[in-house]
Amino acid sequence: MQGAREDITVAMSGGVDSSVAAALLKRQGHAVRGVFMAFGQPGLDQQIAQVRRLASRLAVPLEIVDLREPFAREVLAAFRAGYRAGITPNPCVVCNRTIKCGALLQRIEEGARLATGHYARIRRGEGGLFELHQGRDRRKDQSYFLCRLGQEQLSRLLFPLGDLLKDEVRRLAGELGLSELHSPESQDICFLQGTAVAGFLEGGDFSAAPGEIVDREGRVLGAHGGIHRYTIGQRRGLGLPDATPYYVLELDAGRNRVIVGKEEELFRRRLLVKEVHWLAGGPPPLPRTFAVKIRYRHQLAPAEVALAEGGLAVTFAEPQRAITPGQFAVFYEGGQVAGSGQIVAGQG
Repeated sequence: MQGAREDITVAMSGGVDSSVAAALLKRQGHAVRGVFMAFGQPGLDQQIAQVRRLASRLAVPLEIVDLREPFAREVLAAFRAGYRAGITPNPCVVCNRTIKCGALLQRIEEGARLATGHYARIRRGEGGLFELHQGRDRRKDQSYFLCRLGQEQLSRLLFPLGDLLKDEVRRLAGELGLSELHSPESQDICFLQGTAVAGFLEGGDFSAAPGEIVDREGRVLGAHGGIHRYTIGQRRGLGLPDATPYYVLELDAGRNRVIVGKEEELFRRRLLVKEVHWLAGGPPPLPRTFAVKIRYRHQLAPAEVALAEGGLAVTFAEPQRAITPGQFAVFYEGGQVAGSGQIVAGQG
């Protein structure tokens, strides 16, 4: 990004990506300040100390923003409710929309811009609409997690790392003297930090209800300690020895059952989504073929998206493995995020 000098706020987490994003914006001559989101995450005091060291090295002012209340209301409540309902929620998608690019964006000066360390790109398209595109580094691309953003949010966001590869970011961190200061990267959901989902849920008011493990025909094969301990495609922890492994096919919250089967039964050609969101506002003409992701690490797959009762039906050219209710199906066209919907069920 080049252009006039701006006052830009950078969401700093203590990791290499947000730190390099702040450094790049400073190098371009912008007035940069950092903000750190405190939402009650594990090791909060250590994280704050880490971010303060980085901000000091970069010579940027830092503000700690207390977002515990909206995070608990918008992210944690939805996370717990999802597992109670027998789905596998995606808290990162919810957090980016409601907290990082929601509550945090509202806390900074009206109209001011917020930069993050996401690997994604924002472009101005025809008619002045803002477009969300995949990052140059396809292995690190995080546009999936940003699929619920709207035009007002996109108009105020900056992603300085969108055109960089992760290796280039690491090299820049070394050149800037940040390598020994930033926190090690974690693949965990931020509020778990090494705690298993079941342990996190059961540490609150969440009660585990034992039930049956059954096959598609309803034959009882075993017992479970709570459906929140399972997700579609899971193999480990079932305790069902057989010539070939069993996998979780479905979670029946109404009957408190875990339904299992063999790997070939995990593949489905069709899924239904609700709560559809189009980044440009209104929907495009449907039916229409998109490249679709059904989870973050899923390989894009061609599918026809059409209207269906209560949402959209997504029909893939080839069956997809472990379609998981609660995750998001994200629709891409030429690397651009067109829209998304929350998966309700896999079919066929």
